[in-house]
Amino acid sequence: MTAYPDLSAQERAEALATERAAYAAFQAQGLALNMARGKPAPAQLDLSLPLLTIVQAREDCFSEDGTDCRNYGVIDGIPEAKRLMALLLDDEPENVFVFGNASLTIMHDAIARCLDFGCLGSQPWSTLDEVRFLCPVPGYDRHFAILEQFGIKMIPVAMTDAGPDMDVVEELVAADPSIKGIWCVPKYSNPTGITYADETVRRLASMACAASDFRIFWDNAYAVHHLYGQDAPDELLDIGIACTESGNPDRYLKFASTSKVTFPGAGIAAMAASAANIAEAKRLCGAQMIGHDKLNQLRHARFLPNEQAVKAHMEKQADIIRPKFQLVENMLHEQLGSLGIASWTHPHGGYFVSFDGLPHTAKRTVALAKDAGVVLTGAGATWPYGKDPLDANIRIAPTMPTLEELASALDVFCCCVRIAALEALDAS
Repeated sequence: MTAYPDLSAQERAEALATERAAYAAFQAQGLALNMARGKPAPAQLDLSLPLLTIVQAREDCFSEDGTDCRNYGVIDGIPEAKRLMALLLDDEPENVFVFGNASLTIMHDAIARCLDFGCLGSQPWSTLDEVRFLCPVPGYDRHFAILEQFGIKMIPVAMTDAGPDMDVVEELVAADPSIKGIWCVPKYSNPTGITYADETVRRLASMACAASDFRIFWDNAYAVHHLYGQDAPDELLDIGIACTESGNPDRYLKFASTSKVTFPGAGIAAMAASAANIAEAKRLCGAQMIGHDKLNQLRHARFLPNEQAVKAHMEKQADIIRPKFQLVENMLHEQLGSLGIASWTHPHGGYFVSFDGLPHTAKRTVALAKDAGVVLTGAGATWPYGKDPLDANIRIAPTMPTLEELASALDVFCCCVRIAALEALDAS
């Protein structure tokens, strides 16, 4: 098929008429499909149902160190939960602080502690004239929402195939002491699926920063979410080791949760950091909490007692969602691949595909899809303040629908992409 930019005006008009007729047929179907967020499918959630019955009797309620998990105490998590989360955080149990169910909450509160109390004796960020953060783009909208809520200025930095553009990152942090941190989703990044190269990790760890309290917020949300085999995943260099070897042991804060491993909203989440950062967090959190849900920690630790159990469980997860990612790849290639109007990522893990249409078409594509009964992540969501300067990027979240629903949604999506592209070419 001839690429759309190579068509004559008459040929584009004919193609647009054909696509609009197909779109009207989609509208007539009364579809109600949703690809807006990266939710696990019901079949994935079913895999974790045995977790709910692991703790049933009084004698089941004690952790290995004798703690009665029904009662108050143990602010930083029971030992077996620390071991489990250390697997997800690529760290040692003694460096792990187990919190509640959501890593997003931990990240929000970590920012709040920096604003209120500073970092290891530094000036509280809230007392400064301005605080700025680097935000790799396209990126995770909820990271951006945290910063926007706190009034922290966001600076977009382009993602490359190796992670954030480190030439730009190094130049900015070396010159500006108001830049206090960077968001990173280092493995199977949201939404691109990129895993940071070793060189990127080392440069983040060792770069000269004008702010002595610069922090890397390392959201390793997809550490074990491999699509193509637990024994051959993308490899990620440990930021903790890299920072320590570079003489910056306190620079990083790692975050992870079981939200997409077991039950979103009913899992466990944790932070790993240097001994100094963990001690400070425990001291400050002592006024906020006495302890989190230790029974839930215990359930998770018994359901996933070791690395082999995690691998086996995540292989079952991958078996469910892999066909959906393969369907996305196949349908995008078949329906858009030869038209010269789109590109997309080919992730090895995670929950998303990052799609780029022609400039000035993303909002139009999302609006068309909504009017045909398919809800997508809002155009611009992958950029700070919801402002994609090219209006080109759309995050595709294929995990929640069934294969049949996903195929229908992708048919609509591709039709909307073609319409938006033809309209944009006519307007240019």
